[in-house]
Amino acid sequence: MSERSGIAITGASGRMGQMLVAEVLASDNARLVGVVERAGHDWVGQDLGTAMGSAEMGVTVSDSASEVFALADAVIDFTTPAATVTHAGIAAQSGTAHVIGTTGLTEDDMRHIRAASAKVPIVQAGNMSLGVNLLVQLTRKVAAALDEDFDIEIVESHHRHKVDAPSGTALMLGEAAAEGRGVSLKDVEDRGRDGITGARRRGDIGFTALRGGDVVGEHDAIFAADGERIVLRHIATDRRIFSRGALKAALWARTQPSGFYDMLDVLGLK
Repeated sequence: MSERSGIAITGASGRMGQMLVAEVLASDNARLVGVVERAGHDWVGQDLGTAMGSAEMGVTVSDSASEVFALADAVIDFTTPAATVTHAGIAAQSGTAHVIGTTGLTEDDMRHIRAASAKVPIVQAGNMSLGVNLLVQLTRKVAAALDEDFDIEIVESHHRHKVDAPSGTALMLGEAAAEGRGVSLKDVEDRGRDGITGARRRGDIGFTALRGGDVVGEHDAIFAADGERIVLRHIATDRRIFSRGALKAALWARTQPSGFYDMLDVLGLK
């Protein structure tokens, strides 16, 4: 790439936001053109470096997404569902590619985001690591190869601070398994069992979420039949896999036509 791409980051004060800042600053292909925080946040108006407890960077934390997005080729967004929907509309107005790693998005949120993708390229994924996206592909293929004699369970573990469950990655795996079976996930998902639940319904896809400690992320797609089990597993030990993937998506998205994409598009796995 002859010229470094201008990247903006939302939610700059968060754990992922600060990791994304570091990723962009270390890149030979990208430059940080602006960061956004919510109105009223302590960081707004401060130099980003000073706010992060280091040397000045010459980038002021802003609460105006529209002003920052106008400076950028692409924006990377790991915030909240409500903020992300707003950001999608702003990105569409400013012609800025939008990379979304926010989890907990509802069907209504996704309708708004897909509408915005008619004007700009949007990459949305519950997980942006190469390994997880390979796991998604494998889960789809295994589900397609096995019949309903194999029960499917998705088990995920994360740190105690994660606020949504199941994780976005677990839902990606569930969707992949459902697609492999040729069914809709909403018709077969079982997200919780408590009390006298009765026998497991044939064909269901179950989800279990574990929370504790500082677990970065662990995901299992389990196919269990009488006498045998197949377990597909991904273990993340460093959150940089997510920031690296997000930056890769941003650099890719800025050269694409408007449309809705995921990490399988970015990685050429479709």
